[in-house]
Amino acid sequence: MIRVLLVDDDALVRAGLRMMLASADDIEVVGEAADGGAVEALVDQHTPDLVLMDIRMPTVDGLEATRLLRARRRAPEIVVLTTFISDDYVLRALQAGAAGFLLKHTHPDRIINAVRRAAAGEPVMSPEALGRLIGTVTTGPPGTPVPAPASVREGEAQRLLGLLGDREQEVAVAIGQGKTNAEISSDLYMSVPTVKSHVSHILAKLGLNNRVQIALLVYRSGRV
Repeated sequence: MIRVLLVDDDALVRAGLRMMLASADDIEVVGEAADGGAVEALVDQHTPDLVLMDIRMPTVDGLEATRLLRARRRAPEIVVLTTFISDDYVLRALQAGAAGFLLKHTHPDRIINAVRRAAAGEPVMSPEALGRLIGTVTTGPPGTPVPAPASVREGEAQRLLGLLGDREQEVAVAIGQGKTNAEISSDLYMSVPTVKSHVSHILAKLGLNNRVQIALLVYRSGRV
């Protein structure tokens, strides 16, 4: 079972998500919170595999709560689920360690599938959020009128990828291409556990939180 914690200040939204996820026989909602400030205690209590996190909440917002959770050992995966979308929200959520970014109007089947994928360590992104992310990567930081020189960002990303071994670089590029562990396993002729081991080493060497951040780095490097 995939254990899920719901975090949203709207009780009706939480009720809707709970009913939606109840239709999946492999997902269990183990707890709810109305504010990001309550999340850490609930994670300690219920040990969820994944947190569905709203952004705008009254005391501690979802971005800060995501950052705090992902700094912990054995942190749950986090998918930001929100009504609001902007370049700043998407990039900050991923930089904080979120495994994905979905809009609340996403079809229920896609949200359920996103929960399964994120719990398995795969990135998930609504088309709107992906478009915002690509725009941000290719034009510079949010709110910057004149983009930083592409060569600077590309050079730094290439330097970081150069810290990886050859096979780790191949895995990183495959992640940047959006491939799953099973697809990488097939393409690179290695077992799925070996792929997972390479992913763990990449994250540790580069100080990253998840596959989305690997993909973003590879994109900046010009390798995909």
